[in-house]
Amino acid sequence: MGLEAAVDAAAEFLNKTVKPVLVGGPKLRVAKACDAFLELSDACGYPLAVMPSAKGLVSEDHPHFIGTYWGAVSTAFCAEIVESADAYLFAGPIFNDLSCVGYSLLLRREKAIIVQPDRVVIGNGPSFGCVLMKDFLKALSKRLQRNTTAYDNYHRIYVPEGQPLKCEPKAALRVNIAFQHIQKMLSSETAVITDAGDSWFDCQKLKLPKGCGFEFQLQYGSIGWSVGATLGYAQAVPNKRVIACIGDGSFQMTAQDVSTMLRCEQKSIIFLINNGGYTIEAAIHDGPYNVIKNWNYTGLVDAIHNGEGKCWTAKVHCEKELTEAIEEATGGKKDCLCFIEVIVHKDDTSKELLELGSRLSFVNSRPPNPRYSWG
Repeated sequence: MGLEAAVDAAAEFLNKTVKPVLVGGPKLRVAKACDAFLELSDACGYPLAVMPSAKGLVSEDHPHFIGTYWGAVSTAFCAEIVESADAYLFAGPIFNDLSCVGYSLLLRREKAIIVQPDRVVIGNGPSFGCVLMKDFLKALSKRLQRNTTAYDNYHRIYVPEGQPLKCEPKAALRVNIAFQHIQKMLSSETAVITDAGDSWFDCQKLKLPKGCGFEFQLQYGSIGWSVGATLGYAQAVPNKRVIACIGDGSFQMTAQDVSTMLRCEQKSIIFLINNGGYTIEAAIHDGPYNVIKNWNYTGLVDAIHNGEGKCWTAKVHCEKELTEAIEEATGGKKDCLCFIEVIVHKDDTSKELLELGSRLSFVNSRPPNPRYSWG
């Protein structure tokens, strides 16, 4: 009866709207509702976005997929469609300071249906408990009228992203060029793991082929998380080759996990993005404490290797060296743990990192306001 009542209320709410949208959150995974969410999207025709921690949970080849919704640092044109909608269904969201870009999302509670793994809340109105997300999404898909208005608007305004400027021969490598080459490595046989920092945004821009895994930890913003996550993922899913993108500051937190990777004969490819400090922290509040002691990272991994197991390292400074290293890692060294240190300028960041940093700096420096705690 609770499921029936929740579906009745949600269908009545959504069928009266003009340009509704769907946004998937990270709790889709624990609710085992990813397929049900896609089924709902197929049935209703609404545009389909994901929160940053939900990237990879739904196919990016879906005809109505519009990208990552992350407020002011969203995929191009995605935020405009979500925030201009007159209704949004969030399935399994987590709203915190990072996912809300310093609580600056232009969303209104009265327009939102929040679907959690066992509860549905509709606008400022009723809340329905003991309702499983998967059951709710499947039942709702049979009750919604098809409405492609918001997706049609997205299709009208969408302009493909431009290409980064080409690097001159032997010029210092830029991060946006490096990720162009990482994009070409992705397939259904790979998985991407990204640590906290600028790699968050660079990896969000990657277009995931069908079947390509993706892991992204936003809840605590824990630097160093990805080194252990790379170890665990490669051990649990040995049929996929992990491609990990890790900052130098993050790597210093948990570098010893490389030892277990070698002992377990893992074949991951780790890109160590060395920009000489905590760049994401500098974007929020700069100071000398954001500069860290530089390590000889390839030398450290070679020392951990110590001639036991299969390991290959490379240090790259320009695009040519990077392409050669990738060719070696995916060719002759495909049965090795590969560690590629990418040397970049300390101020080489994405525009999204600068935006997030300025917004977090603002929200962190003002008194608490309970108005921003919704969700």
